[in-house]
Amino acid sequence: MESLEKKQYELDFTKIRESVRVFAPATVANMICGFDILGFAVDYPGDEVAMYRVEEPGVRIRTIVGDDGKLPLDADRNTVSACVKMLLAHLGIQDELGIEIELTKHMPIGSGLGSSSASTVAGLFAVNSLLGNPLSKEELMPFCVEGERLACGHGHADNVAPALMGGITLVRGYQPLDVIKLPVPDELYAGIVFPQVDVPTRDARQLIKEKVLLKDAVTQWGNIAGLIAGLYERDYALISRSMHDVLIEPTRAILIPEFYEMKRIALAAGALSFGISGSGPSVVAIARGKEVAEQAASFIQQHLTQCEIESLKYVSSVNVDGPKLLD
Repeated sequence: MESLEKKQYELDFTKIRESVRVFAPATVANMICGFDILGFAVDYPGDEVAMYRVEEPGVRIRTIVGDDGKLPLDADRNTVSACVKMLLAHLGIQDELGIEIELTKHMPIGSGLGSSSASTVAGLFAVNSLLGNPLSKEELMPFCVEGERLACGHGHADNVAPALMGGITLVRGYQPLDVIKLPVPDELYAGIVFPQVDVPTRDARQLIKEKVLLKDAVTQWGNIAGLIAGLYERDYALISRSMHDVLIEPTRAILIPEFYEMKRIALAAGALSFGISGSGPSVVAIARGKEVAEQAASFIQQHLTQCEIESLKYVSSVNVDGPKLLD
């Protein structure tokens, strides 16, 4: 965020809106083989933020709906309000502007679908829109990353980048932050199933090995490169044989009941690939076409029901737009 601090912004207070309402999408981080560097946005679920300009200076949260009381109303502890305060301080108007926030969660917390990032992106996109869009999406990105740092202790961009930019994104590097949008094949769909079991992000990260075998690293590099080539070429066969994870999945799968049976079901249904969404427990069947994605997700959900595990299902194409104004 150092480069942002050097830039001067001229705000036209006559362009500040009285209120905005924004939807920001859920995301599938890692895209199976690209741990912490790849991700894509989906059409649904996601989170919604309504933001209001008020006379009393400061940032406050009016209400949070859909979180079962899990999220803090304290403006310094909630990632949405904390990041809004950060951005206002960056613009030098934290003592001039009053903002109140209503957050509606349309997605489960701890699902592995970027719940915190969707909220943060919605909040930052909303305040930027309220102010007349003084910052570009690229300039908003570091504030989104800070929201992830507040939420889970690790400032990664594999969720916030696709949530903010839309489509499929590659985080090339963090110093400086360098995010690249990748092509989205028209027929690429995701069949997502969220088994309602608890897999905290921090616990999932602690399982990951700090050192890996060189042969495994080479395999993973090849898969990531193959996947990116497949996206550019719209080559679904190449995408399919590249989306395999030999580094992270073997350890994280331990935390997800019935993971390998779900994988077998998805691939038998015709999915291109199958893996963990983010840190889990949500799983994703990547497919060519909506019908295959729907079938794979439905069969997985039926299996989980037989195992007495409740689940939620989402089927979506890749959301290429990212956050959007609802008003």
